Amino acid sequence: MATNPISPTIPLDQPGKYHGFLRLPYSRDDSAWGAVMVPLCVVANGEGPTALLTGANHGDEYEGPIALQALAHDLRPEDVTGRVIIVPYMNYPAFRAGTRVSPIDRVNMNRSFPGAPDGSPTQKIANYFNDVLVPMADVVLDFHSGGKTLDFLPFACAHYLDAAAQQAACVAAVEAFNAPYTLMMREIDSVGMYDTAVESQGKVFVTTELGGGGSATANSARIAHRGTRNLLIHAGILQGELDLTPSVTLDMPDDDCFHIAEAEGMLEPLADLGERVEKGTPIARIWPLDRTGLMPLTVNSKRQGVIAARHFPGLLQSGDCLAVIAEVSA
Repeated sequence: MATNPISPTIPLDQPGKYHGFLRLPYSRDDSAWGAVMVPLCVVANGEGPTALLTGANHGDEYEGPIALQALAHDLRPEDVTGRVIIVPYMNYPAFRAGTRVSPIDRVNMNRSFPGAPDGSPTQKIANYFNDVLVPMADVVLDFHSGGKTLDFLPFACAHYLDAAAQQAACVAAVEAFNAPYTLMMREIDSVGMYDTAVESQGKVFVTTELGGGGSATANSARIAHRGTRNLLIHAGILQGELDLTPSVTLDMPDDDCFHIAEAEGMLEPLADLGERVEKGTPIARIWPLDRTGLMPLTVNSKRQGVIAARHFPGLLQSGDCLAVIAEVSA
């Protein structure tokens, strides 16, 4: 059986605070015996739970990296009961390139789990998380936003799980994170996801979508900072009171939540993020790109709810996710 070649340059299980890297040997044209160096911070003190915190699973999403860089800078061992493993840029090659997937192998990390120790660089990183870091953790937080192609209401979410007790623990952690919106998430494609890999190991898992458009805002960064601290307090790793504000609960009960473009064209939104719509409400028009005088294709809502996500660029390809509509829970 192949052994994963990644090695940490700092201890993962000793008290104190350490900054270093996950070192992945990677021989390439510009560095014959080179390596991919994924930044890593570990803060540990005493007996207690372990939190694994990750950002930039997709390289063009920034709220997680911002919050986790700040946490790695500020967190002190004496603040911690247990251990915090911080990886601000999980898919480091993609982060440096500002792309969703790695420029090295064009692989989407969040569809690569459980990975492979003898696979491509992205698959090796995924495998190291799956086989080494996730088993160490009690609670896992993986930050996401819409990247360059989607924009989201700022929400933290849990998934529907077969194990009722695990789902309840995940929901409690999501509620403690306390984003402006709290969502029960139905993934359009869960095969190979980090989420699925973590949950299959019985861990408490929290993920987010905190904005999009390939950038962060002051508000989305504040949500990430506050939510991270809240989650660590909820887990018993930090002391203090949860900083809670009202949160709207959303649900994605079926596949009709997803609205997929069936034609290419120029997007004209007819409903904005957070806007409530009824079933059959026109939510977008798709205008032809190559001539005038043609009718646009009108896209109607398949359900009532709020616009929770939208396509961000002005141009659409057939198959793009145009919008996601979520129900507001009572």
